[in-house]
Amino acid sequence: MKKGSLHKKHSHLILLLLAVSLLGGCIQKEAKIRKIQDLDFEILTVGQVGNELSQMIEEKKRMPFRFTYEDDGMLYICIGYGEKPSGGYSITVDELMEAENAVYVNTSLIGPDNEDVKVKGTSYPNLIIRTKDIDKAVVFE
Repeated sequence: MKKGSLHKKHSHLILLLLAVSLLGGCIQKEAKIRKIQDLDFEILTVGQVGNELSQMIEEKKRMPFRFTYEDDGMLYICIGYGEKPSGGYSITVDELMEAENAVYVNTSLIGPDNEDVKVKGTSYPNLIIRTKDIDKAVVFE
């Protein structure tokens, strides 16, 4: 075996190992969300909040929306699912928790049963969650 080809093989091996280690650094590992606590909350209707917030919801209701609103030490988490062709929709709060870096909220839209689908008319399912403002970003899941 020639001395040059052995050196060449080692060079290729080193380059391959370097490439693999660099690519390994590019793979993003899923960050673990460390839950601190579940948050206490209330569900409110548009009629139970002030004019400014109810007007914001009214303006956005035709399209899906997610936003927060802070007032007097309280955090309002507003979620809307846009225009629907019938009534009978409901929304559940699957999780509202504080983590180290943010507040996480997860909701689900539940469709109408057969009786509600027969009722013609448009609806705009939305939800207002009120909880104590803990000065962290809100992540919608």
